[in-house]
Amino acid sequence: MTSSRGPALNEELQCSICLEVFTDPVTTPCGHNFCRTCLSKCWTNTWSCFCPLCKEKFSRRPDLKINTTLREVVQHFKKKLNLGESKGFCDFCDERKQKAVKSCLTCQSSYCDDHLEPHLRVPRLMKHTLINAVENLEDYICQKHERPLEMFCRDDQTCICLSCSEGDHRTHNTVPIEEESREKMNQLVQTQTDVHQMIQDRMKKIQEIKHSVELRKKNMEKEKSSSVEIFTDLIRSFERCQSELLKMMEEQQKAAEKQAEDLIKELQQEITELKKKNTELEQLSHTDDHLHVIQMYSPLYSRRNAKNWNKIRIDSDVNVNSLYKALAQLKKTHKTLNEKLSQTGLKCVQKYAVDVTLDPDTANPYVILSDDGKEVSHGDTEQDIPENQKRFDVCFCVLAKEGFSSGRFYYEVQVKGKTEWDLGVARESIDRKEINQLTPANGFWTVALINENEYLVCDDPVVSFPHRKTPEKVGVFVDYEEGLVSFYDVGTGSHIYSFTSQTFTEKLYPYLSPCLNNEGKNSNPLIITPVR
Repeated sequence: MTSSRGPALNEELQCSICLEVFTDPVTTPCGHNFCRTCLSKCWTNTWSCFCPLCKEKFSRRPDLKINTTLREVVQHFKKKLNLGESKGFCDFCDERKQKAVKSCLTCQSSYCDDHLEPHLRVPRLMKHTLINAVENLEDYICQKHERPLEMFCRDDQTCICLSCSEGDHRTHNTVPIEEESREKMNQLVQTQTDVHQMIQDRMKKIQEIKHSVELRKKNMEKEKSSSVEIFTDLIRSFERCQSELLKMMEEQQKAAEKQAEDLIKELQQEITELKKKNTELEQLSHTDDHLHVIQMYSPLYSRRNAKNWNKIRIDSDVNVNSLYKALAQLKKTHKTLNEKLSQTGLKCVQKYAVDVTLDPDTANPYVILSDDGKEVSHGDTEQDIPENQKRFDVCFCVLAKEGFSSGRFYYEVQVKGKTEWDLGVARESIDRKEINQLTPANGFWTVALINENEYLVCDDPVVSFPHRKTPEKVGVFVDYEEGLVSFYDVGTGSHIYSFTSQTFTEKLYPYLSPCLNNEGKNSNPLIITPVR
């Protein structure tokens, strides 16, 4: 077999038996491709047939047909490597063979310019089918009927001759091979266009990713600097409080030591005086002068006037009130820094603010939108609006016109004066014709207010969370790549809740629901406000 290897040969175009480029490739039932001749030789003189590559056995010998698509790919590949150029010679030159210029499918022969002349002149020969000279002329001839392959069977996806089209393929969808070739070429052009567009899209995506990484790096450096400053302040505050506390404890220790020193001196002085009295009493105890004993006893022994040292002690514990005072100062510092940190976190996400406008094509018929698309409220009557596949038929809600499939975005909604609402983001493919449970599994990432002061995280299960102050404005932040959806009380700058480690695979849209009007008790609209 003539070698057909090339320097850029793709292994997918090689037969695993001969390790050459496929010739008349056929496909086994297990899906592997081989040269027809190689596979036939492999199955010669064998009782059972099996795939030479994966060894799968077949109960009977498969009826193999040429994989025409793969053969076209191989031929295109050979042409790219200048391997498809004909090296055939004229079949009728006697001495020095001339290079063939045309091959006749009817005569099944190749001709040089001189021997081709009758085919261009004789009426009978002029009816023959001529093609550019080829070396493998047998591939253009039906092996069964020995006639040119002039038709294409679309049912079996194979080239056939006229005899085949009148025989085994007579009930099949057959067309002239030229027609099928034109259609394939049109498909090839479209495929090339699609592939080119895919390449452009992927190159654009690469640039987007690189830009996102660079932008993220810059933002990270800014946020890192801000965070370092905040935590440095926190550390300094703790160190200052710690220093003051240690100083206070040292001062208390010194005071205790001074008190102890003074008491010891006083005790030592009393001991000296008591020893002196003890000596005088000892002397008095040996006298025979009874009057002298009576006169001296009282001045020497005055126990009732002695100091009661049992009630005097040095406290070994640190002054608890001082500790409580220091801890209170630490808590106050920590609270201040927490508030500062929350405000800084909100400012960081507000940098990704986007202009959100509500989409009237998605609004429930009972939902009323303002002309500028920034406000939404619930009406008492159903509006006469056209049917739309994008519209919510049951849930009283609306989506924004803008969807996001990458990066970060942030928007704010005024909820002041409302007793019920829910808002957040939703993915594009949510069911808009049925009642939805607002969970991430169903494509919703939202928080809600019910019963005027009960706040819920719409997760599965639902999580209630306390909020001391009713927010008048709620901020929603999304980091698509990080899988993060966070909610903020804009007024206090405090963080409400975050969905983390989520996986987003399609566009996310801002989602708002004003909930029921409730006889005017919940009539205030939800308002998308500019981020300040």
